[in-house]
Parts: sequence; structure tokens; C-alpha cells
Amino acid sequence: MTTARPIPDQPLLLGIDLGTSGCNVTVIDAQGHIAGEGFGEYPTHRPHPGWAEEDPEDWCRVLRSILAELRERLDFDRIAAIALDASTHNAVLLDRDMQVVRPTIMWTDQRAVAEAAELNREHGDIIFSTGYQMAAPTWTLPQMLWLQRHEPEALQRTTRMMFVKDYVRWRLTGEWCTDTIDAQGTLFFDMANTRWSEELCALAGIPLSILPPLVKPTDVVGEVTARGAAEFGLPRGIPVVAGTSDSAVEDYAAGAIEPGSCILKLATAGNVNVMIDRAVPHPKTLTYSHVVPGLWYTVVATNTAALAQRWFRDHFGAAEVAECAASGRKVYALMDDEAATVPPGAEGLFFHPYLQGERAPYWDADLRASFVGATMRHTRAHFVRALLEGVVFSLRDCFRTIEEMGLPVHEFRLIGGGAKSALWTQIVADVFGHDVVVPLGCDASFGSALLAGVGVGIFPDEGSAVRQCLREKAPCAPQPAASDRYQRLLPLYYQIHDALAPVYHQLRNL
Repeated sequence: MTTARPIPDQPLLLGIDLGTSGCNVTVIDAQGHIAGEGFGEYPTHRPHPGWAEEDPEDWCRVLRSILAELRERLDFDRIAAIALDASTHNAVLLDRDMQVVRPTIMWTDQRAVAEAAELNREHGDIIFSTGYQMAAPTWTLPQMLWLQRHEPEALQRTTRMMFVKDYVRWRLTGEWCTDTIDAQGTLFFDMANTRWSEELCALAGIPLSILPPLVKPTDVVGEVTARGAAEFGLPRGIPVVAGTSDSAVEDYAAGAIEPGSCILKLATAGNVNVMIDRAVPHPKTLTYSHVVPGLWYTVVATNTAALAQRWFRDHFGAAEVAECAASGRKVYALMDDEAATVPPGAEGLFFHPYLQGERAPYWDADLRASFVGATMRHTRAHFVRALLEGVVFSLRDCFRTIEEMGLPVHEFRLIGGGAKSALWTQIVADVFGHDVVVPLGCDASFGSALLAGVGVGIFPDEGSAVRQCLREKAPCAPQPAASDRYQRLLPLYYQIHDALAPVYHQLRNL
């Protein structure tokens, strides 16, 4: 779709990624070169154990701050289009005055465990056949059922439901809609017929009238209004493209645009996403359509990946944080240096990253994180290395489901903040026993910038945009000795989960 607004000379494309813990903004030119980028964190509130909520105003506040910094370095009049992405599942509820009703329940929230189990038990067939997924606390459907039972007044006040990127885009444009991929993350969506499902909505008592109109990710859905320009410091009239979920646009930006490509993601969560030419729903996976028409991807995901590293930094790394503040080094680089002093396998120390329960392959909210095998020999460096290895072991555990499904994989592409670590990248190559490609400048905000260009016609189609703009590092090859070591340790990693899971179930009951 094209827009009537003339495309500026030497156009720039603005991509906004509203991640789970922070906002990334990337500005690129028509050749994919990065002209500017910025990042800011916002808080996740945890008022009760297992809960995770965010204030939509924080997303807008952080975005305003990032744009203000970029405006000092870039000519915003050159911006030809904007697109946004965000984590999916997260419903923003608004009342008749378009005021936020309550904090947004995030996808990491675990309060709807009982509701998800009930939905699967009593309505699992219709949910899976219509929505292509099984219910879990991650999904909007169980979350809204929880609200119906515990905060019914919140839903009674709700006249419109948006999702993270759609709410911020509404603040920019005044337009209310969502794309068909983000809609798939609700479990209110009829996958085969590409529309909202009245039957699934009824399971949570949600009227269809509060759900947004559906568009394609590359549709131009509005422009920056006078109000949006005043709030965010952007020129009025810039076309705004719908955008989509962060997972979909990350896979796209990383060059996973052919069947058989596998994305490994080390971000807040960890993903194993396999591109396929058709939908292959499975009870242990997530199934989404791709931004490239006709392509799908199957997701097996662990709840906690780089977030485990951040957790360790925040609670056990005060001295290192202070050291880095004084020296100007990055604390994660210092942690990598520590871990690199320890041999593969951390001398028998294992970490399971179940800090927020677990999705695939266990779908068990009762699981808890653990370090197992500690001795007097083990130092802080061992714990850091075990944490990095444990997250990758969890990804490999997820990949077992892909193998069971018989989905072909011919390449692995590593993305997310963890991909910036040479050590973590090497551990991935060693654990998976395969070359790993690390694309450059390919986070979700980069992908959204590409979608913005497709939307206004700077790129002829989705595939052309990636082929023109994507750049990659040389592949990281596995080291035979380390890879062999990890292949012998993996069965023990699985056995530790199997042994401790019953203990965690008993612990929850206590």
C-alpha cells in the first residue's frame, strides 16, 4: 500500500519495538544502514507472586525520551514512515473516555493458571481447532477469564481493547486497529477464517464489539496527528504502518524468510522458531503466520532467557555493576569474561532457568529455577557460566519438540540481546552442534522499520526489503570438544528437570 504523502529525499524509516522490559527504536535509510537508534527501560510491576503488570503510560514516557534524544541527531523531516511492534498477548483495556482501566497484564504473568487448565479441560478441542494453540496463562483469553472472576468491574468498564503497539500507535494517530498476527496471540482469533471468533470470545465473556478492526502488518493505518506530533515530537502527517508482533518481525528482520530456517532467540524469553510453508498446529507449540504472505512459523519458547542474566546481575552483581559504572565497561561483558575462565560444562554445575515457571516443552507454571551440583570448588564464575549454558540447554530442550514433529531445519540464526555475546553465541553453536548465523542490526525495531518501508512503497515487497538490507556476521562454528561435552551433559539436564518437577508441585501446594 502506498500513501499520498510524498516520500522525502533520502528517506528514513522509523521502527519502534515495545519489548517486555524496554523500548528499542531504530532509524534506517533505504539501504538498511542504521542512521540512529535508542533504548530505554520501563518497569514491570509484580504486586503479587507470579503477577507481571505494566503501566501503558510508561511505554509512552520512555518512547518520548528516546525520540527526544534522536531528534537532536537526526532530521525527522526525512522520516517517510513509522511502524511499531510489541510482545503479544497483552491487553490494554480502555473505558468510554479512552482512559486505561487497569494496568496491563503481561504475557509473563502466571495468575491465570487455574483458568487455563479449566479452559483446556472443558473447551480444549474448540480452542485448539479454532485458535491453533492450547490455553496457557500467557494468552489473553485465560487472562480475561481471570478478570471476569476477580475484577469483573474492570471488564464492565471496558469499551475497547488494544494491544501494546496498538495503544501507542493510537496515541500517535488516533486510529484503533490491530494486525492479524498480533490478533493470533489472544486466543480470540479464528485462524482458518482470519477473523475474531465469537465462540472463543464467549469463553471469557468478551463481546466482539470491544475488539479492534483487523488489518495487515504492512497496511498504512493512519498518520501522525497534531496531538501525536505534540506528544512525541514527530512531524505531523508521517504515515504510520500497522506493524505486528515482536516475534514475527524479529524472524523477518533476521532473514528467516524461507521454510527450514530456524530462529534461536536470546532475549527476555528464549525462542526456537521454525519457518514452514503451512500451519502445523501442535499442543506443545505456538503457531503463527509470518509477515511474508504464505509463510508460517512454529514456536517453542522458554519463559526466561536473558532475563535470567539480568536477574543475576541485579541480585548478585552489585560490586560488578559499581565497577562497570566507574570504568565505563558493560556489566554483561564483565560477566562473560568471568564465565570464559570456566571450561564448558561449568565443572558439573547446572542451571535450569525456570524463574517464571515454564512454557515449552513442559507448560508447567509450578517449575522453579535451580542451580544443581554446586561444590566448594565452584566460584561465582562457575555460576555465571552455568547460567549461560542452562539457558541454551533450555532452548535445546525446546528443540526436541521440533525434532519430534519432524520439521526440517537447515540453518540456525541467533537473535536477541544474547547474540551480542561472542561467548553465548559459541555456547549455542556448541550445544546445537551446528553453525550459527548472527545477523547484524536485525532486532525487532529494525524489522519494523523494514515493514514501514514496505508499507509506503520504498521496498516492493517484504522479501525484497530483507534481501536488500540484511547484513550478517561470519557463521559461528561449533568446537568439537565442547560440543561433545555438551551432548553428554544434556541428558543429565533433562533428568534434573524430571527429578525436581514433582518437588516443585509439592512446594506449590505448601
